[in-house]
Amino acid sequence: MVSLKEIAARCNVSTATVSKALNNHSDISEVTKAKVQQVAREMGYFPNAAARSLKTNRTYNIGVLFEDEASSGLTHEYFAHILQHFKTAVEEKGYDLTFINKNIGHYKSMSYYEHCLYRNFDGVIIACIDFKDPEVIELINGKIPVVTVDYIFNNRSAILSNNADGVEQLVNYITDMGHEKIAFIHGKDSAVTRERVGSFYRTTARRGIAIPDEYIRECAYLDSDGAARVTKELLQLNDKPTCILYPDDFAALGGIMALREMGYEVPKDISVAGYDGLSLSRAISPKLTTLVQDTESIGKMAAKYLIDEIESPNIAYAERITIKGNLQKGETVKCLKK
Repeated sequence: MVSLKEIAARCNVSTATVSKALNNHSDISEVTKAKVQQVAREMGYFPNAAARSLKTNRTYNIGVLFEDEASSGLTHEYFAHILQHFKTAVEEKGYDLTFINKNIGHYKSMSYYEHCLYRNFDGVIIACIDFKDPEVIELINGKIPVVTVDYIFNNRSAILSNNADGVEQLVNYITDMGHEKIAFIHGKDSAVTRERVGSFYRTTARRGIAIPDEYIRECAYLDSDGAARVTKELLQLNDKPTCILYPDDFAALGGIMALREMGYEVPKDISVAGYDGLSLSRAISPKLTTLVQDTESIGKMAAKYLIDEIESPNIAYAERITIKGNLQKGETVKCLKK
């Protein structure tokens, strides 16, 4: 391994100057800094992670806790995009990522928090998990910096997609297109679901629209089969809805397939709208009307607030950051106005 002393000898400077140049200090000239960095690259120098850890008291490793109930893992496009942008942002600051689990060699009974202590993580991001799990609560109440995505704990910073505003945008657009018979298939009970359902009722009430109880249905997120089944139930009502709002784009696709099986054409016979703005929403025909969540901003903000807490613990404090999405009007909501 190339040492600082060897680089210093090649550049004819002190080891202190080499250290400052490689750490981009401002108290040496740009010419010297560039020369040292160039020589270091040519000699194949890489900083020693263990030495860096001893010097900074950090491992530069961040834990990722991500386990969704649908078992879709990183094929869950919404959260996968968030984590990708989070990964890019923390890597720019010199951090690596490690996924948290409960099985580490012969340590079979480790909790999430114990795993984090075992790996000596500098911080943790938590997304798409059962936040009521006692092991998650243990981690939240521990000493390690934590940022959550789409869930609020009073003692931790949370980066939130503005679900209330997203549903409001969708409902306003649907009603502006002349629809009053709007069914809403929402996901299983969670903080996100409660926020969306509340916004749905508030927005329809403001628009002077009364929603029958039978128009409100439930199926799991990312469950296209469940969405298809509930869609068929809605279309068996005597007073059928003219538009169905789904909990996510995968569910909307399941609903569209069910409607086609029943002989309905979208949007000619019935309108539909999704949520998330996944790539498939732009690939299907007709193009799906949906709410595009800003996964880039969510991921970058999660990285910013976690690194702030890691590197400046004395001034960092828990905050709630809300990120708005954007309406993709698409082609699946028919205009009923003459």
